Amino acid sequence: MSDHPFHVAGGLFAPSRHVQPEPLTLRRPALPEDASDAPQLSSRRRKLWEIPHKFHCPVIGVCFGVEELRGLMAKTMLFPRDTTDFVLHTTAVGACETRTPLSELLHKQLEKRFLLNVRAFAKAKDAAALRALWKEAVRTGLDLPAALWSSWTHPACDILLEQDIYADIHMIQHQLGTGTRAELSVLKLLKEEITLLRRQLDEARQEIEAQRAEKSRETRKLGERVAELHIEIARKDAYTATLAGQLELLRSSLPDLKDRQTLARRATDAEARANALTAQAGELGREVDYLRGRLSTQAEQSEKTIRLLLADDTGHTGKTAAASSEAATSLSGKSVLCVGGRSGSIDGYRQIVEQRGGRFLHHDGGLEESLHRIDGVLAAADLVICQAGCISHNAYWRVKEQCKRTGKPCIYMKNGGASGLSRLIDLKQKEALPATPAT
Repeated sequence: MSDHPFHVAGGLFAPSRHVQPEPLTLRRPALPEDASDAPQLSSRRRKLWEIPHKFHCPVIGVCFGVEELRGLMAKTMLFPRDTTDFVLHTTAVGACETRTPLSELLHKQLEKRFLLNVRAFAKAKDAAALRALWKEAVRTGLDLPAALWSSWTHPACDILLEQDIYADIHMIQHQLGTGTRAELSVLKLLKEEITLLRRQLDEARQEIEAQRAEKSRETRKLGERVAELHIEIARKDAYTATLAGQLELLRSSLPDLKDRQTLARRATDAEARANALTAQAGELGREVDYLRGRLSTQAEQSEKTIRLLLADDTGHTGKTAAASSEAATSLSGKSVLCVGGRSGSIDGYRQIVEQRGGRFLHHDGGLEESLHRIDGVLAAADLVICQAGCISHNAYWRVKEQCKRTGKPCIYMKNGGASGLSRLIDLKQKEALPATPAT
């Protein structure tokens, strides 16, 4: 039999410089044929090199990653950098058959890593309890490497349990291989998706960077504009302070400035009132001229009426003349103010008032004429006719309040008929006349 193990390609690995390991001899020791696979049942846990050699392959493959195994083996032996993972694995498996520096290092690493699990499995006092713990680990799939190491090195692990564990871990490795192939296809799809997402992420980052640059430019412009506005405000504040100082200087140089300003305001108000009175006087003059023309026209009509009445019966004429004279003189010398009303009814109101010898005044109730003028015409009127349906609210309450305060008679009309106005005037005049004694 060759001195070179089957798992070493090209010969044995040389030991490292800083470690002087024992010569690596992977030849099986001479054991009795019936005791080669039998576990050494004792009260202590078994070492890595004390478990059956066929279990070393699952232990090394399941409990150590490739890169970790490469680092641990580099501490005890030298091997080329391009050594394949398979050669490293088979070399480590062969080194665990006996007690070697590599097997001792791997054993220490396993004991240190799975210390808590070893303590948990140490509570099992027989093979049945140990089998239950192993089956639970297989069912959950959690900490299988730790359960594998804790079970095979346990003192209560017998030959049957060893074989069951070996069968379970063997099938799990096959299942993992099958799942790995499926996962590789899924991994390929995921890598493609990741590539697409990274491309989209890069585009989004570029867009965000562009937007950030644009926002930075806008922010810089706004900052410059704010600085300009601050400067402008400061300049205006300084100018305002200068003007305030000049104003105070002028006020101190002109002690009677406030009195002059008050007089100027009063003069302006007086001028405005004078203009209003002038306009009112002009309007009253026009009304006087109009009334004079109306009086001359009525005088002519009265003369014609008298001449016609003289031609009738004397007794009948006397009674009619007396009634006409009473109607004509019922408003003699009185000013009648009509506030509001429709424009088409104003002439009819004027004719009724003038036929009774009164002077007709009119105000539209604030529709077109100013309400300031209504106070003057109310003061000059002896009788007020308020068209409640054709007047503004302000004018209505103003007329009502002033008539109530001055005791001036006021007639409120809801409709705008001329006949209704005539009856209301006659009724108001009869209420105002003193009662005559009966003859």
